[in-house]
Order: sequence, then structure tokens, then C-alpha cells
Amino acid sequence: NRSIGAAAKSQIVSNVKNTLQGFKRFHGRAFTDPVVQLEKNNLPYELIQMPNGTTGVKVSYMEEERCFSVEQVSAMLLTKLKETAESALKKPVVDCVISVLATAFDPYLGGRNFDEVIVNHFCEEFSKKYKLDVKSKMRALVRLFQECEKLKKLMSANASDLPINIECFMNDIDVSGKMNRGQFDEMCASLLARVEQPLRSILEQAKLKREDIYAVEIVGGATRSPAIKERIAKFFGKDLSTTLNADEAVARGCALQCAILSPAFKVREFSITDLVPFALSLKWNSPAEEGDCEVFPKNHAAPFSKVLTFYRKEAFDLEAFYNCPKEMPFPDSYIGRFTVHKVVPQADGLSSKVKVKVRVNIHGIFNVSSASLVEVQKSEEADDTPMETDLQSQAKEEEVMLACVADLDSVSLSTTITPVTSKEDKNKDQPQAKKAKVKTKTVDLPIDSKLHSQLSQQMLNAFTENEGKMIMQDKLEKERNDAKNAVEEYVYESREKLCGKYEQFVSEDEQSKLSRLLEDTENWLYEDGEDQPKQVYIDKLNELKNLGQPIQERYQEFEERPKAFDELGRQIQQYMKIINAFKDKNEQYDHLDSAEMEKAEKQVHEAMEWMNTKMNLQSKQPLAQAPLVQSAEIQSKTKELINLCNPIITKQKPKVEPPKEEEKTAEQNGPVNGQPGADPEGSPPAGTESKEQKQQTLPEMDID
Repeated sequence: NRSIGAAAKSQIVSNVKNTLQGFKRFHGRAFTDPVVQLEKNNLPYELIQMPNGTTGVKVSYMEEERCFSVEQVSAMLLTKLKETAESALKKPVVDCVISVLATAFDPYLGGRNFDEVIVNHFCEEFSKKYKLDVKSKMRALVRLFQECEKLKKLMSANASDLPINIECFMNDIDVSGKMNRGQFDEMCASLLARVEQPLRSILEQAKLKREDIYAVEIVGGATRSPAIKERIAKFFGKDLSTTLNADEAVARGCALQCAILSPAFKVREFSITDLVPFALSLKWNSPAEEGDCEVFPKNHAAPFSKVLTFYRKEAFDLEAFYNCPKEMPFPDSYIGRFTVHKVVPQADGLSSKVKVKVRVNIHGIFNVSSASLVEVQKSEEADDTPMETDLQSQAKEEEVMLACVADLDSVSLSTTITPVTSKEDKNKDQPQAKKAKVKTKTVDLPIDSKLHSQLSQQMLNAFTENEGKMIMQDKLEKERNDAKNAVEEYVYESREKLCGKYEQFVSEDEQSKLSRLLEDTENWLYEDGEDQPKQVYIDKLNELKNLGQPIQERYQEFEERPKAFDELGRQIQQYMKIINAFKDKNEQYDHLDSAEMEKAEKQVHEAMEWMNTKMNLQSKQPLAQAPLVQSAEIQSKTKELINLCNPIITKQKPKVEPPKEEEKTAEQNGPVNGQPGADPEGSPPAGTESKEQKQQTLPEMDID
């Protein structure tokens, strides 16, 4: 099975030839690359040449020799990172951002180089002092690397002599030594001299002076060395800033870039322009001529597209490559070959105009994305003169292109910008006589891409299938280990509890049988049961639980039963209180039905009698025997009582509707017929006006 990440690092000494580290420096390199051959001699694992000439590794997987490409090994690490992210985010991870070296760098200078200086020093010292050839034993060399890395970190904070001690280093010999920061800086003088070159390069490329720099933030583990800090601070003439976590800064930057790219997050407006780190050029071949031109200069903005115009009569090739191989960390500057097919001459036999679109995408990858053939079709003469809008549309094309004109008579290379003419010039240029109409038609052309060192689709599918199988095997192995750990955990846990909280609940015979079985299982785990299938561990756990589960259940019942009885007693007491209040004619319950209350009272008395009976019987039962009443049974009785009594006791009082308001009396409206002040005919009293009269006297108003 596979161990990835921290789990793999913890076993590197015990499995030194089968643990891979530092493999990303072999990406894109052929096995014959000088860098690969130089590193090969210093690695504990075996490098091999893959069928396509790239670098691979040979390891033992599932008790057989397997060969993996560097791409496959990187995919394993990314799979582990994906699982870690998904576990933390609680959602699937689809996209990610991976950091690479940026604008100015030294690919052959890092913290590992400083570790090697210390390792080489102690290899020589131990050879003289103890007569040990450390580099002949990879396991000893790996242990020395680990101790030297710790020593380097300690020297970053201490200038005094610091010891290094390794027990049973080689041939059961204990070794020791010491070093201080001054010695370390002196030995690393040649490495420290290379620190300033990337700093000088970045200022030159950015066209800035040291005075233009506002602040310098250092990140990464190796920058903690005081000697490196001193040189960076001296170069810029500024104090260094360490406000970021040096180990997490790159990961945080990747997370920020993820948020910028994701539509699900809203972040501040950061003006970030990616650049092309190396100049890109194209070379073309055809029977007519050959040529090349720089398409994307160094530090050109990306992503970016350009349109190249060629004049061809037949299919032609475009080869992409990097301009300056010396600036690259790889010796091979070749990118790939792109063939444009189905190019035919015009109807009159002249070369056709072919537009080729090249692009550096958001990932910084160059590609010939499309190609199209422009067909010119002439119609018969017509009286129509070109409209001004047609001329304007032609003038607005502003297509900046590299016109790579290839003709039999002449070859020229120029950058063409369609000019925008004034309106007066347009009027002058308008043809006065009849002219043939010219129509253009664009036809997409197929492109055949052959990229250097790119995985074929067939190989990519095979790698994906193999990775899927290994992921499934990892899952099965994890389940097997979990089953084994469950048995081991149950053994230790049960043994501790038998002499602790389970002691009162187990008989002597049960304790003797279970203790013997636990001891036998423990011995089996470290002997025959060390490597067994998952089902064997499951069966062994069930065997243990057949004896241990009844004891555990008796203990749990002892803990839960009093709580269940208390809850039942509380409900009985609550219902009896309400029943007694009803009998005492309490107004709060006078709406309840007598027959139903008698039924509820009967249920309460039955529950009380059942509870008292069970409590008395259980109190006489020994703790080491099965209980006579289960807590689940008590909870069921409580639920039954609640379901019967609650609908009766919680019945709502009927609402009493207030009496309807009587019609207003005549006294409220005025005298009635036959009373003083009333007109016999029912006319209103003197000095008053009727409602109709008042309405008539109101002024007329228009309400808008």
C-alpha cells in the first residue's frame, strides 16, 4: 500500500529505498539530462529511463517491482492534497492553483544545498574520527540528513557551538560532532554569493531602482538563515519584513489566487498581470521558404492571443521554441510542431491568405489555437458603389498582426496596422466607375499538434486507470487497518474496564473467560494476526463482543435505569397533581370531562403500581446478572402514559364569546316620538338641520 505526506516521511529511515522525495525537480527532464545523472548518485531510491525517454522511478508496490513516471508520482501527491482539502472543506475539490517559480530565480539553489554542505562536512569528520564511510549506507546518510537539517535550524537562532549526536549510527557506533554559525557561513560562502543574482535580475526586468522598493518581505524556510537575511537586507538597503508565515505564505497566495479566479468569492480589486517568463518564437517551413520570428517576448503579458498572417498554397508547419535556452532551467528549448492542413491556392492560382491564432493561456502554456483560410470571391461588375459604412467597418478592423508574407518572388516580414482614414480621404478614394464586388469567406483549417514530451491520450488514460486502482487499494487497506485497530483498541479498553467500572457487573467465570480471550487475542495480533484480511479482524472483534457486550450492557443499564425511573415518576407526580386539582373543583380544570379524568387517573395508578413493582424486583437482582427491567422498557411505559393522559389533561377551555352590542338607544340619537321636544311628524327639533340638509349645504369640491 501507499503512504503519502507525513505518514511517508515518518518511515523514510525504515523504508529508505522505497520512499520518494525531491522528485519534482525531474519534471520534464529526460533521463539523459545532466541534472538527472548528477542527482541520481545522491538519491536513496532508483531512477530509471521510461519508454518515452523521460525519468521514472522503480519501487516495490504490493510486493512487486513497479515503475512509475515522475508525473504519476506527482499525481499521487496531488491526490493526497485533494483528499486533505476535501476533508477540511467538506465538499469536493474540482480546481486548484499550483505555484511555480516566478520571475527571477536560481533553480539550483535552495535549503537542500545548505543541508548538503553540513552533511559533507560531517561525512569527512566521521570518516577520520570513526573510520566510517557514511555515503556507502543510504539509511545512515538519510539519518544524517535529518539531523543536519535540525542543526541548521538551531544555528539560525544560536551562534554558539551546537552538538550533533546520533546513536547506533553505523555498525552500532554512536557518533557526535559540533558546529557553530560562523563555521557554517564560512563553508556556505559560495552558495551565499549566489543569493544576490536573482535580486539583481528582478530589478533589471522590472526596470526599477533599489530606492523604488517600498518593502521587502521574505518567505520560505531557508530565508531564516541570518547570513541570507543579511545579504538581502544589504542589497536593498532596507530592513526585512517578516509579517507573513514563511512556511504558509505560498499556500496563502495560491488560496488568494483561487478566490480571485472563482466566481463564488468576492475579493478586493488586485491588479495582477501574469507574464511570459521566457521569450517564445515560431519557425515555419514550406517548399517556398523558411523563416522565424519572436511571437511573445520575455515578460509579455499573459494570457494573450496574437494573429499571424501567412500566404500559402499548401499545408505548412510551425515549430515553437524558446528563444534563450541559457536562461532556462531545462536544456531542451523545443515546445512542439503544429501543422496547418487543407491549405489550397486561390481560384486564380495565387497564394491563399491564412490567419493563424497563437495564444499563451492563463496557465502560461503556448498553443496554436486556430487557423483559418480567407477565400476571395469576385462577382460580376455592378453599379453599386461602396457605402461609407462599409469603408468604416474596414477601417475599424485595427488588426495588429505579424504579416509573414511568403511568395515565390519576395519574402517580407512586417507588422501591419490597418490605418483609420479621415472622412474627406474616404470621399476622395470612393470609386467613380463600375467595379467588381469582392467577397471574402473564412474557412476553418484543421491543426495537428505534436507537443514535445506531452503525454498521449492513451498513456494519460492508462495513468488515470492505474491511479484509480491504487486509490481503491488505499481505501481497502485503510479499512483493513481500521478493523485491526478496532480489535486492538477493544482488547486494551476491555482489560482496563474489567478491573475498573465493570468489576461489579461481571461474574468470576465471565471475568476468567474474557481475560483469557483478551490475552490470547493480543498475542495473536502481534504474531499470526499481524497481516490478515479485513474479515478476519471483524470476526475476531465479534468473538470478543459476544463475551464483553453483555457486561457492557449491564453497566449501561445500571447508569440509565435510574434516570428512566425518575422521568416516569416525575410524569406520574405531575398528572396526579392535576387530577387532585380537578377533584378540588379548581377553575383551571373545571372544563375537563369527569369520565375522561377517571380514565386518566386509572392509567396513572397503574403506571405507579408497575413502577413500584419493577423497582422492588430490580433492587433484589444482583448486578452481575441480566436486569429484570430495561431502561428502554421504562421509557416506553413513560411514553405510553404521556400519550394517554396528555390529550385529556391538556384539553383547552372553550372560549366564551362576549355579548353582542345592543343597538344604540334613542336617547343617544335624540328624542323619540311622544317625548318632549319631538315633532309629532318626526321632524327634527327647532334649531337643528337634518343630515340631508347638511349634506346639501356642503360646498362642492373636486378631489384630484
